[in-house]
Amino acid sequence: MEWKKEWKALVAIVVVFLGCVFLPVGTTRFDKSILEALHLVKWYAKEHVLLCLIPAFFIAGAIAVFVSQASVMKYLGAKANKILAYGVASISGTVLAVCSCTVLPLFAGIYKMGAGIGPATAFLYSGPAINVLAIILTARVLGLELGIARAVGAVVFSVFIGLSMHFIFRKEELAKANAQANLPEPEVSRPLWQNAAWFAAMVAILVFANWGKPAESVGLWYTIYSTKWIITAGFSIGFAIMLVMWFDLNWWAITLASIPTIMAAVIFPHAPIIPFSVGVIGLSVITSTDKGEMGEWFSSTWGFTKQILPLLLFGVLIAGALLGRPSQEGLIPSVWVSKAVGGNSLSANLFASVAGAFMYFATLTEVPILQGLIGSGMGKGPALALLLAGPALSLPSMLVIRSVMGTKKTIVFILLVVIMATTTGMLYGFLF
Repeated sequence: MEWKKEWKALVAIVVVFLGCVFLPVGTTRFDKSILEALHLVKWYAKEHVLLCLIPAFFIAGAIAVFVSQASVMKYLGAKANKILAYGVASISGTVLAVCSCTVLPLFAGIYKMGAGIGPATAFLYSGPAINVLAIILTARVLGLELGIARAVGAVVFSVFIGLSMHFIFRKEELAKANAQANLPEPEVSRPLWQNAAWFAAMVAILVFANWGKPAESVGLWYTIYSTKWIITAGFSIGFAIMLVMWFDLNWWAITLASIPTIMAAVIFPHAPIIPFSVGVIGLSVITSTDKGEMGEWFSSTWGFTKQILPLLLFGVLIAGALLGRPSQEGLIPSVWVSKAVGGNSLSANLFASVAGAFMYFATLTEVPILQGLIGSGMGKGPALALLLAGPALSLPSMLVIRSVMGTKKTIVFILLVVIMATTTGMLYGFLF
């Protein structure tokens, strides 16, 4: 036996063995952290998988099947018009009110279809960061100046990070662009406006199904929230009609899938997630059994689901064990976090950026968390740093990003977010 080749395996076995022997089972904090991990992953599965991720998987699968590679390269490729490409990518968050995990299937879809690393990562950052509802809530709860700083910083960040990724990996991007330069024009089976309307319906279902409750029980945002399931149902009906008229799905199949959904809505009027789930099951059944492009759509959707969902659930489990849930503690005491982000020093801003990058924030939850930290003495600079790094990244999203674009690009992306957030936080804290 050649021990030089086997020492790594031996070290790994010894480390795992010692870890098992010295597990602090029985200590209050360790036991509570395990419970927090299970609570968080249960909450995530209940609140985010069905309403957020499943629609996102279907949209990502549709991108892979119904959006041609030539079209993606034309508008988001390495040689695309920079103003158009980064303009579209940087404002995507104003439409997609999603968290860092929900944007991942969409990012994976456009990246695998040939989007340049710059526009793709600009979209990856901006999707959860430039959330109109979150920015408005930030301004109302944490102050107008912080809300404006978050909005401006997020737009600038997305463009800067995208351009930086493009510059750092320009040789790879150029080689990819040259290899795809002579892609043939795709055959058009339906007009562009029909595909656009169909995608818009899916995005609308994703957005309105996840519309969060605003702080005040009056105004436009609350009106939309109070009628969000009616709006979602309307777009779902339009979506079903499009499948029959433009995508040649049998009307009787759509009808059979719709009947259980309608019955579930009548039987469970106060639990809309049940008819939503029934509708998803029905759509999955009729598309998976189709022999044409609908079958390809489901196959692509299932591929993204297998790749992304296990990594997300594992990442949420680890994040819950380390940091717990809002108002609850994991292995890392919250008092450590509060003490580390006081003032406006480099260390405080850097810690806020790193902690924000690894923590998991569901949509809009970062604002009440920050409100509590600011009440405990958090500085204005670290608060902005966490707002700019937190919603766009999380430990679960890092695992998925690595599976999509590799370890090297993922590390560079994370470092860019942390460095930019730290620098901006220090500047903001110095000025205000």
